[in-house]
Amino acid sequence: MTKSNEVLIFDTTLRDGEQSPGATMTHNEKLEIAELLDEMGVDIIEAGFPIASEGDFQAVSEIAKLSKSATICGLSRANYKDIDRCWEAVKHAKSPRIHTFIGTSPLHRAIPNLTMDEMAERIHDTVTHARNLCDNVQWSPMDATRTEWDYLCRVVEIAIKAGATTINIPDTVGYTAPVESADLIRRLIANVPGADDVIFATHCHNDLGMATANSLAAVEGGARQIECTINGLGERAGNTALEEVVMALKVRNDIMPYTTKIDTRKIMNISRRVATVSGFAVQFNKAIVGKNAFAHESGIHQDGMLKNRETFEVMKPEDVGLAGTSLPLGKHSGRAALRAKLAELGFDLADNQLNDIFVRFKDLADRKKEVFDDDLMALVYQNDSAEDRLKLKSLRVVCGTQGPQTADMVMEIDGADVETSATGDGPVDATFNAVKALFPHGARLQLYQVSAVTEGTDAQATVSVRMEEEGRIATGQSADTDTVVASAKAYINALNRLLVRREQSEPGYDVKGVSYKDT
Repeated sequence: MTKSNEVLIFDTTLRDGEQSPGATMTHNEKLEIAELLDEMGVDIIEAGFPIASEGDFQAVSEIAKLSKSATICGLSRANYKDIDRCWEAVKHAKSPRIHTFIGTSPLHRAIPNLTMDEMAERIHDTVTHARNLCDNVQWSPMDATRTEWDYLCRVVEIAIKAGATTINIPDTVGYTAPVESADLIRRLIANVPGADDVIFATHCHNDLGMATANSLAAVEGGARQIECTINGLGERAGNTALEEVVMALKVRNDIMPYTTKIDTRKIMNISRRVATVSGFAVQFNKAIVGKNAFAHESGIHQDGMLKNRETFEVMKPEDVGLAGTSLPLGKHSGRAALRAKLAELGFDLADNQLNDIFVRFKDLADRKKEVFDDDLMALVYQNDSAEDRLKLKSLRVVCGTQGPQTADMVMEIDGADVETSATGDGPVDATFNAVKALFPHGARLQLYQVSAVTEGTDAQATVSVRMEEEGRIATGQSADTDTVVASAKAYINALNRLLVRREQSEPGYDVKGVSYKDT
């Protein structure tokens, strides 16, 4: 038995999560995620469905052998063949568990065409068989929340008497509301003989968006194990999200005085890794792990955050493994956030200078979804090309079906003209190679984007380039009726901004006071 206030975390990312269409993981990816879950402190890892395929069996078996702390669980249907295969996969774990299930609602009983008595007998026989193999047996009445109350009590009692040590109550189709979830667990514990001797668990789906609320309500009703997945990955709308229930228990410990051993600082790392290997990107406004979960654009919010973080955040980003809060600048941002960001970039502005830049910043923000650091620097410098170290003087490109494509370029670098000829895989690549030959650098191209400003074959092309160097990011943009020329200018523009950023990050660099010159 668990402590009365301890909630066990049962993660089924590698089983229920991987069942999401398109979320299949490779063998090595499963081993990697299992290791991360183990390091994180997950109590039970449901590593897969061993009977489903040879690959699933091998993954569960390998995870069982490699696990250090977590109990390793496999899923099986209510038949001897499934249970035997599951045991073969998990038996090498330091702490193995067999999880067997059968659908008990009228809809699910109709599929195998079993009467209530026939199903009850099968539950008794299969749970008994599992317990003869393994001391740790979990049993689930699938679609429990739509199973008749009297029959649910009957089969739960049968499973307990047959040797189940954990009784999991699944809301398989995400139909339950929180008040029902709590009441169901509470009533089962109060009415089923032997309920005090087992752990009750909850497994909630998110079809109506209530999975996390239902899981927490079940804990209030007496459940002491929550089944969940990283990022809420799972069938249809997904499952209870591990990061949500764990952080809810941590933040609201005043009204939910329960504990888990999860290391929350590892949440963001495993969330991003699961998103990568599953191919399911995390929505920006996803609780806890979404890109915007700790981001504030509204001027009122940003001003409050700068004065006291707790005004608009109920948890610390550091608690989930983030470096800190993000205050992205956009059309809703105010002067306080703009001043703070400019100070971070090294500019100490007087009020009148800030007011002038703020007007132009708002104009720019109305035209862009997000204003980056280098956009702000351009506003400060007013795009004064006289200060640029790198300038394009001339460019001649040869391209077509007869390769190789070449670029002859003349650049001005620190006031001196230099020239070269370079080849590449296409005219733009040749042009960028020419720039790099004239001005060697280690910056990495992150984005190259071309868009037409007007219609027709003579349309002016706007080229955007984003580059990264040792964590510094700079974008460059240029427009020209010649796309290749616009590309060269945008690339050089980004390099110039990176040079400014590089200079400002050097030791001994003083904070600047920059005058604003109307142009």
